[in-house]
Amino acid sequence: MPSLNYVAPATVQEAVRLLAGASGLAKVLSGGTDLLVQLRSGRTRPELIVDTKKIPGIIGIREENGGFVIGAATPGMALFEHPTLKQTWPGVVEAANLIGSKQVQGRASLAGNLCNASPAADSVPAMIAAGATCLIAGSDGTRQAKVEDIVTGPGRTSLARDEFIVEFRLPKREPRSGDAYLRFIPRTEMDIAVVGCGVCVTLDANGVCTAARVVLGAVAPTPVLVPEAAAALVGHKLDDATLEMLDAAARRACNPIDDKRGTIDYRTKVAGVLARRTAAIAFNRASGGKSAGGH
Repeated sequence: MPSLNYVAPATVQEAVRLLAGASGLAKVLSGGTDLLVQLRSGRTRPELIVDTKKIPGIIGIREENGGFVIGAATPGMALFEHPTLKQTWPGVVEAANLIGSKQVQGRASLAGNLCNASPAADSVPAMIAAGATCLIAGSDGTRQAKVEDIVTGPGRTSLARDEFIVEFRLPKREPRSGDAYLRFIPRTEMDIAVVGCGVCVTLDANGVCTAARVVLGAVAPTPVLVPEAAAALVGHKLDDATLEMLDAAARRACNPIDDKRGTIDYRTKVAGVLARRTAAIAFNRASGGKSAGGH
């Protein structure tokens, strides 16, 4: 078995050079809550670990152009403790706050949760619903990508071997808009989602939806952005007929597996119910309410 080398570069350029020059498997350490478990269990055996946490700016949150820039290695607890971010994008913060225990949230990062590429990742549907993008560094410089374009399958991403995420950008929230994230789990805490759902909506002055994004997690190999579910909301208030159309669209978008947490039929049914509940919270927030999310 090859020896394991650990390096903590001080610049983005140095991190890229290390990743590009690795002869074998290289892994980026952002938060480490998934990677360290995988190392101990033997599920992954990299030759190189590149710890990015010492790169200036890769941990922290700043407001920019009405939106937010979140360093890729920023722990989830920092999101929860940022009052303006929590007020502006509560769904994203709630999702990050569901990743493991309080101790885990002190280390777990958005980049780690995304690049681990678990179909059941909590923060990913919420970020996609919010329209988040990420800045990626590599040998050819930096590039922007939508969060929904990163995960390509379980454990797989679209990042090249010399690339890593530097930061996430949440856009300026439109007036009369709101987001929410809910998941269903078998236990009350610290479990993996059977289904997750992120919803972001914008309403007009009469409460009619003018824009929407609906995203499902844990019901397919990758997070699913569901345009049909968004179309069920746009042009409507959140009445029973609209909820029925949303429920049906969410179910049709599912391509889940059978496992110990739920059957295909069960996951599909839960997806419709969860879409209804998440949309209700998002609509309430967009209209000025403060409905809280849950597990």
